[in-house]
Amino acid sequence: MATSFSNLRDLLTRLSQPIRESLSKTSYKQPDSDISIKSLLQSLLPPFPININEESDLQSQLTSFTLLCAALASSQSSTYDQLSWIPLSLSNSADSAFRELHKAFSDDQGKDITIELMPRVLPLLKTSIKESSIDKEDADGDEVSAASARVPVAYAIVAAHQFKWLVTQVDSSQLGKLCSLIIPCALTALDHWSPEVKGQGMMTFIHLAKHVNSSVFSVYEDVILDACCQNIASSDEIWEHVVEMSVLLVTCTQQNNPRSSWFEKVLNEMLSHLWRQPRSKERRIAFLKHIEPLFIGMGLVLLGHFRRMFPLFFKWMHADDDQSVLLVLDSIKTVIKFTWIRYSPFYDRLIDELVILYKDASLKVEKEEIRARIVQILTLLQKCKGEQFEAAWVKYKEDPNLSKLCTSLNPETVVSHPIST
Repeated sequence: MATSFSNLRDLLTRLSQPIRESLSKTSYKQPDSDISIKSLLQSLLPPFPININEESDLQSQLTSFTLLCAALASSQSSTYDQLSWIPLSLSNSADSAFRELHKAFSDDQGKDITIELMPRVLPLLKTSIKESSIDKEDADGDEVSAASARVPVAYAIVAAHQFKWLVTQVDSSQLGKLCSLIIPCALTALDHWSPEVKGQGMMTFIHLAKHVNSSVFSVYEDVILDACCQNIASSDEIWEHVVEMSVLLVTCTQQNNPRSSWFEKVLNEMLSHLWRQPRSKERRIAFLKHIEPLFIGMGLVLLGHFRRMFPLFFKWMHADDDQSVLLVLDSIKTVIKFTWIRYSPFYDRLIDELVILYKDASLKVEKEEIRARIVQILTLLQKCKGEQFEAAWVKYKEDPNLSKLCTSLNPETVVSHPIST
């Protein structure tokens, strides 16, 4: 063990020195407040020379160095002002240093240093995030924001970046075993008032949803989904994260239960948020990019939401950008496939809007893709309600601008294929 101890101590010295020098030389413009993120990061460096005689001291230094690497490496993907001063070269150096430490620790002790340190690191990060959050109420039941006045939010933002980065370093096969530590910390991030902190918590949940078995969420299921609903009305900068997170979590936890109240709550919250700014390009694109799994999971239950969905779809079909048009056509196709759009007052209106878009597509860059999707949707509408389609299509049969479309559809040969409920 003495050799192991000495090897890790020497490695820590070697890995930390280049980072120490680079961090010292990096220019940093301190904000108007008294906090200095650069000083915070420098405090995580091991002393030089390292004088460690106890294994507990080494573990403490490994923890600090890991947090330093996490902060520096995570700055690559951050748009936060307090981390933007970190040059890419320093961020890459920290990432490489941690990977070398990870390999050396594994070779020396046969263990994963990330997994070994998580029980020490995550409580520290959770505390740092919580310190600047808003206390819900004081002893008299009055809402207060005491914590944010005492502790600068910058510390919580850095901690949230460190947290998300460390979680993504854990091997997928081992990630589920750490969820009892990860999920409470991620929920703390979601509960914070800062969009930057919330965003890192959301990306952590997205990572978990993509890499662990849904069973690991069972203990926290209601708490997690409630947090999703509470955060749907988020600022636009993290709207895409909250949509992706909510869709992934509700579909993986409520699979095979299309009538789950959580499906209803999540979709209702999203539609309400979209209706507040129905012409917002950013909101509609984020929603349409990620919503398909939820539509598939709900299936026929979506019929109860047509009154709020289709007016939005009709607006978005005529958006100025081709991306929105293509995405909404894909969503409409999915909805039709899984609901067969029966007994809907929107059936005839949808055909009319598709015809208008088909003609308008002649002026769009993605003309062929848009028209191909329209043909696919009209074909589905034929199949689900043939007689109603023919009745709605009569007025377009003689339109010379639709001759190619009419040939593709050939409505006179359509047979209705009703599906029993």
